[in-house]
Amino acid sequence: MTFGFASSAATSITNASSASRLRVLEPAEWAAAGIPLLRNPREVVSGLHARHRPTPTTAVVAVLDPEERLTASASFARHSAPVDGWEFRNALLAHLRRVIPHDLRRRAPVRTAVLLYCRDGDERWTEEDGAWMWGLRDACTLHGLRCGAYITLTRGGWQVLGEGRGGRRPSSTSTPGDLADVSVSEPLELRTASGAPEALRRTAAR
Repeated sequence: MTFGFASSAATSITNASSASRLRVLEPAEWAAAGIPLLRNPREVVSGLHARHRPTPTTAVVAVLDPEERLTASASFARHSAPVDGWEFRNALLAHLRRVIPHDLRRRAPVRTAVLLYCRDGDERWTEEDGAWMWGLRDACTLHGLRCGAYITLTRGGWQVLGEGRGGRRPSSTSTPGDLADVSVSEPLELRTASGAPEALRRTAAR
């Protein structure tokens, strides 16, 4: 698995002392973590894009059941300037707690959390991505979930980092599709960040 690297003003580190305090997963660490593959990443990405309509600096965390059906999701904007997995972990955990009970009493995780992050730049890995990866992994451990895919959404399209799978649509600039057009399996009531039940009508898988 190969990764590109990109620098940006939002993710640059100004000195060695600040870098030593950051909690970031390098691409090789993420690739070696045994993250479960999504069976249909395009379907997951399209569904989250249609539901949350993310713009740059928006994170969408979603929980999938063992059949890869969406159980709960939440979106929020990243406001903090430091690129630190600790802060990202806390934000993800707070939103997970709002939309779904933890699974800490289970002997092994049965639900999986995935993260879609809409950002500027291209598809290459950045230090900010590494901080989100660290935060997602730690938040999943603390909430009793399996750590799932980390997906970036940029002007060029979407990409599952560490897997080499992606597509041009949706992108950070594309118009969200209709939920009725998302290919999924059956009617499902899910909980969103507002905490209110929201019916998601599913159509037959194509």
